[in-house]
Amino acid sequence: MDLITKPDFEKAMERVEAWFEGSIIDRAPVRFSRHNAFAEISAYDQPNREQCPSIKDRWFDVDYQLNRFIKSIEGRTFLAETFPVFWPNLGPDIYAAFHGCPLEFGATTSWSAHPVKTWNDEKSLEFSFENEYFRKIDELTDAALALCSNNFLVGYTDLHPGTDCAMAWRGGDRLCLDLYDAPEKAVALAKFGETHFFEVFDYFDEKLKNHGHPSVTWMEIPSFGKMHIPSCDFASMISRNQFEKLALPLIQEEVRHMTHNIFHVDGKGVGRHIAPLLDIAEIHAFQWVQGMGRDQPIMQWVPFIERIQSANKSVVIDLLPDELDHFMDAVEPEGVFLCLPSASEQEEQTLLNKISRWK
Repeated sequence: MDLITKPDFEKAMERVEAWFEGSIIDRAPVRFSRHNAFAEISAYDQPNREQCPSIKDRWFDVDYQLNRFIKSIEGRTFLAETFPVFWPNLGPDIYAAFHGCPLEFGATTSWSAHPVKTWNDEKSLEFSFENEYFRKIDELTDAALALCSNNFLVGYTDLHPGTDCAMAWRGGDRLCLDLYDAPEKAVALAKFGETHFFEVFDYFDEKLKNHGHPSVTWMEIPSFGKMHIPSCDFASMISRNQFEKLALPLIQEEVRHMTHNIFHVDGKGVGRHIAPLLDIAEIHAFQWVQGMGRDQPIMQWVPFIERIQSANKSVVIDLLPDELDHFMDAVEPEGVFLCLPSASEQEEQTLLNKISRWK
């Protein structure tokens, strides 16, 4: 496709497609945007009370959401493998909400109300295309597709089926106890959380493909096939044995449906379970989210990154500019997708020139 805002779209996509295979065309791909930069409070223009009386109204206001996004890309140059992507967002528990799970909204995210307090409450969960959250995501998608005019890509929303969906319904503390008190019910709830995933994914994938858009979502790394970001944040709370019984079979099922998969490793708690994930052929890459505080700087995680590379998998890494030289000296560039904070065009070009010499 031709993007007015990104005339080098085809070349950038060549680098991304090569990266999925662990290869390099001319340099490692680079995105000038931090992990979760979209959720920073500074990114939100505060609407007036008449426009959006409540926080939920702001999230549900299609014009507000699209106008805010368009303002964010006006006059911006998208260097390297940075793409202008609007993806409809009502928070990370949206897939759970498609089943009648209420969401509570904050300034930059939303969270589940954990409606399954007792096992009888599970009967109230029912997926529906008429669900208010599904209809709003669909409306946001259609409005973006009507408005994009080759100025930006439209992606699909953040989908977390399976175990993380069960955690959204049940709550992490209850689900942990369930693994001891009612393990068969915990497994069944997670499996139920997978039931409509392919139906939902394909619904939006087909809609986007019919408009000529690639497969892309919150990570803003596109694919011309079907691209999924499997995850299991709940893994940080459980043992290796529990992970392999509860979550791993569902992850294996999810990824077989896709062309490309980038597993979201949300910190060292999830990273403890990397071994069985590295054995899954359909997972092409891992996003390493190192965390904050003592989990920074990045150099302490070089052995972990090299372990992923040694398994012939690609990896997405967030870096600060002052970490770049040391990182490039320590790590081979094959299969590495660098994410750096957005800066001025001149600063980004300087960093890109440096990365182009990484061999």
